[in-house]
Amino acid sequence: MVSTLTMLVLAGVLPDFRLQSASGDSATVIGVTAAAGAGAFGLLSALVWPLLVRAFLLVPALVLGLLVFFLNGSLLWLALSLVPYGSGSTDPTMAVVVAAAMSAASSATNAFLAVRDDRAYRRRLARIAVRRQRREGRADPPATPGTVFLQLDGLGHDVLKEALEAPEGGEPLMPAVAALYGRTHRLTRWRTDWSSQTGASQLGILHGSNEDVPAFRWYEKESGEVVVSNRPTSAAELQRRAMERTGDKGLLAQDGASRGNLFTGGARQVALVLSVAARRGKDTRSRAGYFAYFSDPANATRTAVSFAAEVVREMIQSTRALLRRERPRVGRGGLYPFIRAFATVVERDVVVAAVLGDMLSCRTAVYADLVGYDEVAHHSGPRGRDTRQVLRRLDRSVQLIAKVAARAPRPYRLVLLSDHGQSFGETFEEAYGLTLEDLVRAGSGLQVPRRAGRTASGSEARAAARAALRRPEERGQEGPRKPDRDRGPVVLASGNLGLVSFPDVPGRLPRERIEELRPALLPTLTEHQGIGFVLVRSSRHGPVVLGAGGCERRLLTGEVVGPRDPLAPFGPGAAQAVLRTAGFPHAPDIMVNSAFDPVTGAVHAFEEQVGSHGGLGGEQSHAFLLSPLELSAPVEPGEELVGAQAVHQVLRRWLTESAEPHFLAGPSPLATSGPPQDQPLTPAP
Repeated sequence: MVSTLTMLVLAGVLPDFRLQSASGDSATVIGVTAAAGAGAFGLLSALVWPLLVRAFLLVPALVLGLLVFFLNGSLLWLALSLVPYGSGSTDPTMAVVVAAAMSAASSATNAFLAVRDDRAYRRRLARIAVRRQRREGRADPPATPGTVFLQLDGLGHDVLKEALEAPEGGEPLMPAVAALYGRTHRLTRWRTDWSSQTGASQLGILHGSNEDVPAFRWYEKESGEVVVSNRPTSAAELQRRAMERTGDKGLLAQDGASRGNLFTGGARQVALVLSVAARRGKDTRSRAGYFAYFSDPANATRTAVSFAAEVVREMIQSTRALLRRERPRVGRGGLYPFIRAFATVVERDVVVAAVLGDMLSCRTAVYADLVGYDEVAHHSGPRGRDTRQVLRRLDRSVQLIAKVAARAPRPYRLVLLSDHGQSFGETFEEAYGLTLEDLVRAGSGLQVPRRAGRTASGSEARAAARAALRRPEERGQEGPRKPDRDRGPVVLASGNLGLVSFPDVPGRLPRERIEELRPALLPTLTEHQGIGFVLVRSSRHGPVVLGAGGCERRLLTGEVVGPRDPLAPFGPGAAQAVLRTAGFPHAPDIMVNSAFDPVTGAVHAFEEQVGSHGGLGGEQSHAFLLSPLELSAPVEPGEELVGAQAVHQVLRRWLTESAEPHFLAGPSPLATSGPPQDQPLTPAP
């Protein structure tokens, strides 16, 4: 009925869309024509649209979003041509507009009816669940609870706490999450590994091991390739190595689902999972989640409209930041508006819909990642105005999942967590006028770009390198007099963590050999005010952390040489995290962590990011777990939860508890909060 009325209204206001012949028809004929057209459009959408979406699964997601309107308009044009009454007609361009309006009206009406009639909503969910169970050959829903692990990517512990606190006379930024925290859930901070980024954290959480993952990207000498965590082939290899190391498929191997993640966690039900993106199997098609979501044309239309709105929103926000001369800032042009819209709209909508379907299908364990906040915070900062808007929308997604969980065929426990936080600060290049690679090359006596050579850091490094290598400085010359056959080091960045490898030398180059080949390099790095510390391996002392003024810490013995410990500003646990990474087989020859200001919490990213993570320093290392009180506490009172592998063990324990009926009686005796646990903001009612 709503579609019919929408079509009648559009026929009255749009010049190129009509439901009557040129000579005119009676109101009855026009009404019948509109009803028949709406019915035919609905029927074609139900029967033909899923086939069209399946045919376009190989099309990139952004292109699929643009095709949505064209496909929907084509179906309306076909529907009008099939109507046996009246003389409905429209041109192809107007058909796109009318179809979009009808789909939007239908979607809004469905949502309104669901909200207004709670019993009808529950009955609809029950019918969908029964159909899914029959299709999958499942018996009655299990009595034991399932668990949904919802990862809010990049949301740090302190930022979350601020979002849960209500200002005087107002409501929290994230009211739905605040309601959980104040009544049924406990908040726990956990400390990441040195590599505070999604690749290392999620691999450890889902597969129980993130050994030999020194950063987001790193160079492997034996293959001569750069491993990048969010590259499908690299993600598949990292998952294979973790499963081989643990001898286990992962957290989700028993009736689990993995949604929007880098890795499967052993789940057979996957959607938007990177490690299987290159595989073509019935159960592991990387675009299966798109089909499940876009098979409903109303979903497709709504998401496409939201996608376009998000692109425009980013352009407006970027222009506003530019006009206000906000600092620090990075470039936000090129493809970034579209990447942001995909992360905050398309990925969110598809993942949330998949999670709802998993709960209706009574899956035992679901792990889903919502990446929107992390993507926007990289460019706008962890506490920027733009990121606050993203948090509000994420809160609505959490609210929807919580509501459906309360009405699902089996009980569900909702666990919110993050994989890392983010630290704020201007980039290394913005602060000092050259990149980390420029500084490394200058300290190695290699050619650097003219702009870098003219900076104070670059000229000092070049002068030191020339003096150490006994090369005369030639006036007006920006590089060595003769071309250097040395390929130079491979310099990679992961947030404020830098990795330097020398591809011409097999194995890990010891400190003594580096000082022999590149005598000015280590002093150049350690004495630079934008560098916090440098990790190398000594032939005599093992892994050693170097700092300014000749200070160093020998990690195997804890001995500090010089007036201060280079790791002291980075807090307790820093030495343990660095020592663990130093033992990885693929740790680079030199690891560089940017400087950190303990007062402001600022770091310098070696990438173009004002909100960064990947190394040590500030809030990037402090993630969170928001877990139900009926589950046992993540750690004993007074203990700290450290490392992604430890989080994996906690989540494993909770799945075991959920499978045991005696845990349903009430909260665990370990649920009493204590440091570093956080108390609820308000007492439980």
